[in-house]
Amino acid sequence: MQAALFRHLSALSEPTRVRLLHALAREELGVGELARVLQSPQSTVSRHLKHLRTEGWLEKRAEGTASFFRLAEPLPEGAGALWAVVARDLRGSGLYAEDLRRVDSVLAQREMDSRAFFGRHADQWEQVRRELFGEKTLLPALLSLLPAGLVVADLGCGTGEAVEALAPYVARAIGVDREAAMLSAARARLEKLENGGPDSLNNQDNLNRIVLLEGGLEALPLADRELDAALCSLVLHHVEDLPAAFSEIARCLKPGGRLIVLDMADHDRREYRRTMGHRHLGFSEDTLAALAADADLTLTAWRRLPADPEAQGPGLFVAVLTART
Repeated sequence: MQAALFRHLSALSEPTRVRLLHALAREELGVGELARVLQSPQSTVSRHLKHLRTEGWLEKRAEGTASFFRLAEPLPEGAGALWAVVARDLRGSGLYAEDLRRVDSVLAQREMDSRAFFGRHADQWEQVRRELFGEKTLLPALLSLLPAGLVVADLGCGTGEAVEALAPYVARAIGVDREAAMLSAARARLEKLENGGPDSLNNQDNLNRIVLLEGGLEALPLADRELDAALCSLVLHHVEDLPAAFSEIARCLKPGGRLIVLDMADHDRREYRRTMGHRHLGFSEDTLAALAADADLTLTAWRRLPADPEAQGPGLFVAVLTART
C-alpha cells in the first residue's frame, strides 16, 4: 500500500503531469490539443502522458492513427483520494485556470468549426473512414445514381467483377466474354455469392439479374437495341477487327445509349504485341472518334486518367460514346 502511495506521489511531483491531469479531468483530449493547452512541445506532452498511463492515471482511446486521453475511471486505489485533495487546491490557481480556458477554446473550436476534425485527421482520413465504415461504401453510393431499369453489359467481362457490382442497381447486368475460362471464373464468383460467401449480394433477386454469355465483340450474342449502356474496360486493344466491334456495339445500343471505354492511351511499347498479344498500342482521341463515327456513334467525352505513380503500364483514358438517336 505504501509503495503504491509513493508512486502516486511521484506521479504528482511533476507540475506538467499535474497540469495534464487537471486538463484531462475536464475533457478527453488528443496529444496535439494538450500541447496547445499546456503550450508545450508534443514530445514533452507525450512523455508525461506515457508515464501517467503506465501508472494507471489515464485511459487511452485510438481513433484511426490518432490517440485521445482522459482521466481514468476509476483511478487506481488510493489515487482517487489523493487527486481529490490536489484538484481542490488547484481551483482558481492562475496557471491551471489558464489551462482550462484553453481547454474550453479547443472544445469550442471542435463544435463550431468542422475543419478542426479534418485538420486532425486529414492525412489519415481514408484510413479512419475505412475503419469506421468499411472498404465498400463509395461505389454503391455512386451506382445508386443510375436511373432505374437499365440493361447494362460489360463487354469483355473477365471474372465478372463489374456485373457483380452493377447487379443490385440495374434491371439486368450482362457479362459477355469470348474466353470460356473467364466465364467459368465469373460463374465461380457468382456461385460463391449464391452460397452466402462474405461478399454475397443482398438477395437472390440481384443474382437473377446477372446473365453471362460467351461471344466476341465482333459478333455479340445480344439483340438489336437491347442495351441502355455498355462498358468496355481494357479490352479493345485485344480486338482484331475494331470497325466490326464498334458496329456490333452500336447495333446493340438503344438510341441515346452509351458506351464507356476504359483503355490505354496510344503508346510505343511494341513488346506488348509479343508478350501479351495486344493488337493495338493504345488509342488516341482522334482514333476513337473516327471509329465511333464510322459506327454511327458520337464521341462525347474523352479524358486521360491521372497517372498512378505505382502503375507500370501506359497511361489510361476513359471515353463516353453515345448512340445516335
